Amino acid sequence: MAGPKLGKKVGSKLGKPPTKKKQKKEPLPPKPLEKEDLFSDDEGTDGDFEEDGGSGDEEQQEMNSDSDMSSDLDDTFAADILASGDADDGSDVHSDSDVDSDSDADDTDLVRKSKAIDDERKREEEDGDLELQLNIKEEADEFRLPTTEELEEETNRPPDLSNLQRRIKEIVRVLSNFKSLRQEDVTRKDYVDQLKRDLGSYYGYNDFLIESLVELFPPVELIELIEAFEKPRPISLRTNTLKTRRRDLAGVLLNRGVNLDPLSKWSKVGLVVYDSQVPVGATPEYMAGHYMLQSASSFLPVMALAPQENERIVDMAAAPGGKTTYVAALMKNSGIIYANEMKESRIKSLTANLHRMGVTNTIVCNYDGRELPKVLGQNTADRILLDAPCSGTGVISKDESVKTSKTAADIQNCSHLQKELILAAIDMVDANSKSGGYIVYSTCSIMVDENEAVIDYALKRRDVKLVPCGLDFGRPGFVRFRQHCFHTSLNKTRRFYPHVHNMDGFFVAKLKKMSNSKSAAKASAQSEEIQDADSIESSDQQNAEGDDDKHSEQEGIAKENGKLNEKAAADKKRKRDVQKHSDKKGVGQNGGGTKNGRAENKPVAPKRREKKKPPPREEIAKAREEKRKALREEKRKATMKKKSGNK
Repeated sequence: MAGPKLGKKVGSKLGKPPTKKKQKKEPLPPKPLEKEDLFSDDEGTDGDFEEDGGSGDEEQQEMNSDSDMSSDLDDTFAADILASGDADDGSDVHSDSDVDSDSDADDTDLVRKSKAIDDERKREEEDGDLELQLNIKEEADEFRLPTTEELEEETNRPPDLSNLQRRIKEIVRVLSNFKSLRQEDVTRKDYVDQLKRDLGSYYGYNDFLIESLVELFPPVELIELIEAFEKPRPISLRTNTLKTRRRDLAGVLLNRGVNLDPLSKWSKVGLVVYDSQVPVGATPEYMAGHYMLQSASSFLPVMALAPQENERIVDMAAAPGGKTTYVAALMKNSGIIYANEMKESRIKSLTANLHRMGVTNTIVCNYDGRELPKVLGQNTADRILLDAPCSGTGVISKDESVKTSKTAADIQNCSHLQKELILAAIDMVDANSKSGGYIVYSTCSIMVDENEAVIDYALKRRDVKLVPCGLDFGRPGFVRFRQHCFHTSLNKTRRFYPHVHNMDGFFVAKLKKMSNSKSAAKASAQSEEIQDADSIESSDQQNAEGDDDKHSEQEGIAKENGKLNEKAAADKKRKRDVQKHSDKKGVGQNGGGTKNGRAENKPVAPKRREKKKPPPREEIAKAREEKRKALREEKRKATMKKKSGNK
């Protein structure tokens, strides 16, 4: 029959035994309906699941059905195989060559496409690198200041804030590496002047304040400070330890929806508020006096003062009462506090806060701080707290009008008032106090004229000295600034900045009164000697850089100073001799008017010698430079003479 033969041929063709023919039933679904009809009969289904039993008829029927199915399947499958076999027999060579050629063509097309993609990608990368280099070269290396014509055009149109910001960044970058990034034939002063104009236009400062800030800080830090002034400082609270503890207060406020944390490690009573669902200044705890809304920088003067129990304290500028109530809490309502406020309008807030916070040891008074020594008496207080009125240049984030309202005259007026107040404060302190004798001076300003200059003035006018503030953070005060040269102990003062310490700009200094005598001639002379020595050392270092004959120059200067000292001593001796001679002559002339042959010893008022003003620093530096030039010339001539002698 045709069925078995085809089955054998297929088996030989595929290399499989013919017994596997039965496995072709399931993967090939040629007649699904016939299979369903076949398995719909009960006997047929039972026959499939029976292995050993069954009648001979059923087996015969099963064999016949299997043969029919295999013949049908073999017919279709074998026809396909034969057709493909005939095609293979007839065209083996052609098919192989066509396949090879097609595969080669496909390979060449793929290679060509991939190479084109790689070339395009490489070209794009090269273009990107080239563009990046051009941008870097244009922005970094070839930044140029605007010309006068461009500046005039800018003034005639609205300010371009993005252009100003970009130019500020570029100028700061150039100034930070001036030697390598500077523009030819452009000085540092040109860059700084342009930076001042741009900062004033972008942030809204007047020329005086911008110039003062530029003198105080390097360019990078200046930008950080100005940016910090544009952001508000965090809200901080001070726990009133007369009524509660910080832990209990924090728990109550957290339950009211206030998100807060401890202020910092340096404060045991401070809390910082991030956000709140209720007004922080109107909670029942605030009304009950459990805390005070107070900036973090206002904690510092009281911490530096460190008041003790049963002391006599004077707060010379007390309103609105944050520092006064803090002092009362540290004293545990013992002793006595004089809370003075010059402006009568601020007395109400001061007294209200004192009552709310439960302070009972404070007397409120309304006097000019400069007149307090006459009212309270001199040498009567143990400690003085002077939070002096100032220009407010450290709290620009709270009062933006400072940007444009403050001038050099305002700073000088504030400085003059502060000097008068600090002298009054020193006069009120008792130097013989067992536990005190301290004055704390603080301002919310960052100007040198209101801070270091005032302290230096007090050191020269009164017998006081600077002591450490007791604050383990903050930057030390200036010892030298521009043309000023202050007392060397001013590094014990502390400065605080918003961009460094995240609090308002502040200055704190602590003074110790050494004696109750107002005459500070000795201290003034010592400070002047130190100042002269420092200026001599600084000028010597600046003028002697790069000199090979430094030792010989110092010897020449020492000789010159020795000659000057000898000359001054001779002048003093001559003046004393002349004075003695004139005194004797006067006594001899008045001999006729004596009683009982004795000359009347009338007290002669000594002539007040005028203090000799030292020559200006420019003249001193010029004289020294001429001396050095002469020494160098002598040395050069000596070396030339030696060389000529050797030849």
